[in-house]
Amino acid sequence: MEEKILYVVGIGPGDREDMTIRADRILQRCEVIAGYPVYTDLIKACYPQAAYITTPMRAEKERCLLALEAAAQGKRTALVSSGDSGIYGLCGLALLLSEQFPGVLVRGIPGVTAASSGGALLGAPLGHDFAVISLSDLLTPKDVIEARLRAAAASDLILCLYNPESRRRAGYLAWACRILLEYKPEDTVCGLARNIGRDGESSRILTLGQLLKTPADMFTTVFVGNRETVNRDGKMITPRGYRDV
Repeated sequence: MEEKILYVVGIGPGDREDMTIRADRILQRCEVIAGYPVYTDLIKACYPQAAYITTPMRAEKERCLLALEAAAQGKRTALVSSGDSGIYGLCGLALLLSEQFPGVLVRGIPGVTAASSGGALLGAPLGHDFAVISLSDLLTPKDVIEARLRAAAASDLILCLYNPESRRRAGYLAWACRILLEYKPEDTVCGLARNIGRDGESSRILTLGQLLKTPADMFTTVFVGNRETVNRDGKMITPRGYRDV
């Protein structure tokens, strides 16, 4: 009997060219694809053979359960996340909920996360140790986010900030910048990558002082350099310590 499997697939930034070959191959074979509408809309034209299950923002648990139910019925099912399936994706939640579906295996399929794709757009900002922190306080208390920002800044880690602002969280990026400026100079090299791999893709290199006054949104990924990071001919680069360069 064929195994019942729910594939939790990271689709990368949204363009099929930035999807892994494995992810593409699995989605081509799926009868059901579940996801947040913004992400399923990016891939529907590529996988017209599938029936689509969507739920709105904040209905992630329901989405996972619907996908697990489809897999339990023997349908080849994928649950898609933008970027990587396990980095701020739904793989962890699906694994926890799969205990309710003992006959279903959950397999995470990795994808290109915004730290990688946005970093490539800007140059090579993540050439040394870095931390990824989401500024969304939907699932993480704001004081915990602040503690993580301070710890990363105090150790001079390069920072990649996901979900910097939304309509509900206007001003969160400026709030984070004010915290970082307690540890980093105003001329620290920073970068913005927006709509990575989608229409309207753009990037910008600026200083931390400028970043403080710059609005962002949920489609923006923010990079904050360490003391070694430079702007070299319009490319954000963090050297790893190679000599004679």
